[in-house]
Amino acid sequence: MKVTFCAYDFPNRVGGPSSWLPRLLPGLKKRGIESKVLFLTTGEIEKCQSIQLVKQLGFEHKVQVWHTYTEQRVRWILEQLKEDPPDVFIPNLMVPAFYASRWLKKAGIPTIGVMHSDDDFHYGLLDQFVFGSPQYQLSGFVCVSHFLEQTVKKMGSTSTVIRCIPYGAPLPPSTTQKPPDNLRIAYVGSLKEEQKRISEVAKAFCRVVKEIPKTEAVFYGNGSASSTVEKIIAEQGENLPIELAGRIDSDKIQEYLLQCHVIVLLSDYEGLPIALMEAMACGVVPVCLRIRSGIPELIEDGVTGLLVDDRGDKFVEAIRRLREDLTLWEKLSQGTRGKIEAEYSSEVGADLWAKFIQELHENSQSHGKIKIPPFLSLPPIHSGLVREDQRYPSLVNRLRKKTSQIFNQIKTS
Repeated sequence: MKVTFCAYDFPNRVGGPSSWLPRLLPGLKKRGIESKVLFLTTGEIEKCQSIQLVKQLGFEHKVQVWHTYTEQRVRWILEQLKEDPPDVFIPNLMVPAFYASRWLKKAGIPTIGVMHSDDDFHYGLLDQFVFGSPQYQLSGFVCVSHFLEQTVKKMGSTSTVIRCIPYGAPLPPSTTQKPPDNLRIAYVGSLKEEQKRISEVAKAFCRVVKEIPKTEAVFYGNGSASSTVEKIIAEQGENLPIELAGRIDSDKIQEYLLQCHVIVLLSDYEGLPIALMEAMACGVVPVCLRIRSGIPELIEDGVTGLLVDDRGDKFVEAIRRLREDLTLWEKLSQGTRGKIEAEYSSEVGADLWAKFIQELHENSQSHGKIKIPPFLSLPPIHSGLVREDQRYPSLVNRLRKKTSQIFNQIKTS
């Protein structure tokens, strides 16, 4: 059986979905499912981590530099799929691929979307492709957390099969050891304000290493707020053991996590944070803000980590507890590794994905040819999807632009 995924990748990109896909493909291959990936990117392919990993792993893939308009992207995807039709198509989180799924379903090919996070964009995907027009409804939709699955099922009836399949994390052969001296706390992921609240995290790290003896801190990642974090460290963490270490490739991050003792995530929202799971698989103890998706499924307070109610006093108090009570740290370290091993390993995730793909394939009708229409008529742009759905200008706007260009040429001639 063959599946085709769609994915975005950008130079030096950091994020859970980017590391998830290259890890899933070998697991599917072990279970008899061949995979191909259609990538859209802005360029500098050699700096695109997912593309390079998929290439190194030897999986078939095609890369296209980002088209200007959604209709162009949809047509390119359909052309690739018509040339090499899969048994199952997984648009993942790519809006143009979701639109393209309509013509895959018409050809009898099952389609599967993925809800990676608890945000407006993914609820826009739900509105449009799970609860929207029947011709655009997907065959299946995967939620990465049980909270997201239950939320979707409460939203109404749909022909789309809803399934929870958590991300999986690799299990390294060894785990991090009890702190011999300093307790090393880490943040891993995108350095951005929206969702991650990274300025507050940086200030919290500075406060911890200033107030609690024998602690040190490190940021692994990059993003739009990298310079802000650097400035906060320079001003509030001067001469303190805190560093901005930059982006680490996803296939190497656990080597660095094995040198850490605490992983911190204080986001406003998440889906199921992969960086957190990677750290837990290493026995690194999580300290996280209480939020509704993902975190409660991974962390039982006092058993597989610590939950806090703010990024200030409560957070500092949690780190102090771990620094002063290494017996507690050892207990949580064992619990956190056990949680991933039992429920959230890469093997568990690959098993669930393979079963769902097989299920939809077996229940599908016989495949016909993928027919690409001469003109693509797409639904109106959903407000939650605006950031990734740029349509051709209307005829009126195009005429205005052309008239303006002609007028300017006359003026300058």
